[in-house]
Amino acid sequence: MSGNICTEDILRISGVNPRKCMQCGKCSGTCPNFDEMEYHPHQFVSMVRKGQIDKLAASKSIYKCLSCFACVERCPRNVEPAKLIEAVRLAVIRQQGMDYMRPDDIPALLDDKLPQQAIVSAMRKYRK
Repeated sequence: MSGNICTEDILRISGVNPRKCMQCGKCSGTCPNFDEMEYHPHQFVSMVRKGQIDKLAASKSIYKCLSCFACVERCPRNVEPAKLIEAVRLAVIRQQGMDYMRPDDIPALLDDKLPQQAIVSAMRKYRK
């Protein structure tokens, strides 16, 4: 899926230096969507650092991130994991030349337990 997406692209898009991460896990511990993600914020940072962009690009975790930036607020080293997640998602969308889902698909996914923040985040992620 990520064919031409390289680590340098992700670092350029995000502006994040993943080498600052000390893998303390505070970002993942504060993530409100932790249970829904295949790769948690601290794992995402580690995988970008290791150049495992293909795995990340193929993961649904890039669409499960709520873009709430709670992980950014908790990071003692200002690594900004959410920016890395958004960069991978953006690179995948650019490569596909389309969106992951259409806005018309979103209402079918709504339920009483879904936080409003997820709806706002979805509208930021997908074109109209």
